[in-house]
Parts: sequence; C-alpha cells; structure tokens
Amino acid sequence: MAGYRIDRVSEDIKREIAAIMRELKDPRIQGMLTVVNVDVSSDASFAKVYVSAMEGIETAKLAVKGLTSATGYIRREVGKRLHLRKTPELKFVADDSIERGMGIAKMIGEIVPDEKSDSEND
Repeated sequence: MAGYRIDRVSEDIKREIAAIMRELKDPRIQGMLTVVNVDVSSDASFAKVYVSAMEGIETAKLAVKGLTSATGYIRREVGKRLHLRKTPELKFVADDSIERGMGIAKMIGEIVPDEKSDSEND
C-alpha cells in the first residue's frame, strides 16, 4: 500500500519542480528543460530528480548546476506547496532521454517516407 503513496508523492514533486523551474531566474536554467522522472526513497527522505534538455546533455548538465545551487529554495517551495510532513532532500541528475528520443524519432522519420515511396512505385 505504501508504494502507491510514494508514486503519488513522486508525481506531485515532479509537477511542482517543473513549475518552480519556470519561476527561477538563474541564467543556467534556460531552454527547453523537462523533469523526466523523480525517484523518491521508500521513507521519502531523498528524491533523485532527472532533468533533460532538448538542446542536449551539456545544457542539462549546466541546468543541474543551477538547480543544485537553488536546492534549498526548491525544497522549501515543494514543502510549502505539497504540505508534506517530511520534504525529501533533492538531488538533481542530468539525463539525455529527450535527446535520444528525438534521435529515434528522426530515424523513424527517415524510414517511413522510404516505405511510402516504395508502395507508390508498385
């Protein structure tokens, strides 16, 4: 039963951190940033936040540095907005899943037109 609660808390934290990131004025936190996933420990004392950028992994790494410097503010805001008994300690990690996803979509896009032109020639 507790697993459901952790899943709900991680989704709530993900939503709130994404909203807080839009409010931050740090120049390192810019571009198309996305919170990909939030892993909350079973006792809800730690949360690992995976951040990805459309521009690539280097932009995500720069954003993680900015988010790490604002961890105290972000943690306080998450605690206020979610009314958690214990607000988890946040650790930000750069992730390249959006970049990989765009690469896969591009490869699929290159394959699909070839199949359409083959069927038109028959």
